[in-house]
Amino acid sequence: MKKIITCLLTMLGLNSACGQQGYENVAVNEFDALLTTSGAVLLDVRTAEEFAQGHLSGAINIDVKGADFLVKVKQAIPADKTVAVYCRSGRRSANAASLMAAQGYKVVNLTGGIEAWKKAGKAVTTNPAFETDTFVTPSGRSVTFYSLMHGSLRIVFDGKEIEIDPVRRLGDRTVDYAAMPKADYIFVTHEHADHFDRDAIKILAGEKSTIVTNRRCADMMGQGMVMANGDTTTLAPWLSVEAVPAYNTTDGHLQFHPKGRDNGFVLNIDGLRVYVAGDTEDIPEMASIGNVDVAFLPCNQPYTMTPDQLVNAARMVKPRVLFPYHYGQTDVTRLPGLLKADGIDVRIRHYE
Repeated sequence: MKKIITCLLTMLGLNSACGQQGYENVAVNEFDALLTTSGAVLLDVRTAEEFAQGHLSGAINIDVKGADFLVKVKQAIPADKTVAVYCRSGRRSANAASLMAAQGYKVVNLTGGIEAWKKAGKAVTTNPAFETDTFVTPSGRSVTFYSLMHGSLRIVFDGKEIEIDPVRRLGDRTVDYAAMPKADYIFVTHEHADHFDRDAIKILAGEKSTIVTNRRCADMMGQGMVMANGDTTTLAPWLSVEAVPAYNTTDGHLQFHPKGRDNGFVLNIDGLRVYVAGDTEDIPEMASIGNVDVAFLPCNQPYTMTPDQLVNAARMVKPRVLFPYHYGQTDVTRLPGLLKADGIDVRIRHYE
């Protein structure tokens, strides 16, 4: 037990001792304790098929046998994070732990893998893994986007956590925010239930978290930094933000998102400009947003845009990369073809 505690402290950077292999093997109870106390990133290194059949809640999935394993690890996991890794029986994860430790990661491996975890009566889930996309800022640092669901996304930059419209449940889809680190910044575009979830915010908010929203949500929460359309502010040396309009223009739909109430946000993350449109149609203000590297545009009438409206919006915004999001049952598969000639890289992720 003393050795286990010593090496757990090592993984957290609190002690200089460590196992000879560069990572530590721990049993189920110690692994579970690490997950609940350290903010470690939980990594499943099995195949996608194995992962879909059942995994530990909050895990991300990167197959250790994939040729680009370390590339994906570096894209998805900040170098200063402790990594809690597992597979079926502990063999593949030991190999993964060795590879990551050689790259400077602090790694803890689950002895016996998920089989030992289940034998001990611990829970597993079949919730899908979150897809990630990573971009490099002008200074050479990475920004990773996690496609959570619908209008909810997570952004990680240099160990900092940004959450946009965090919501725990929509239909049969859930997000386990308790398995994620506390957020440094939480942005809420408006008060609709698929964007504003008080309990999700309570889970994510820590003592140093900054919540940024519109007046309506701030009043409903009794807290939050209020931004109105056109407001700009600098939140950190690496993060500035502009609140931009988001509203309906189609007759019969104006009541859903009236002009002046809700926000979209343009985030400048270390020089990478990210436009999260919120619930809006293809409004004329989009033409003056300026240079955009990554855009998230909604696509589900009657509440937001039709595919044709989204194409028009994309041509106004001209992002380098476009993620259709908030699309529900709308078919967005033809959007990449419609915008190919415009030189816009359209990426379809699970933002139903």
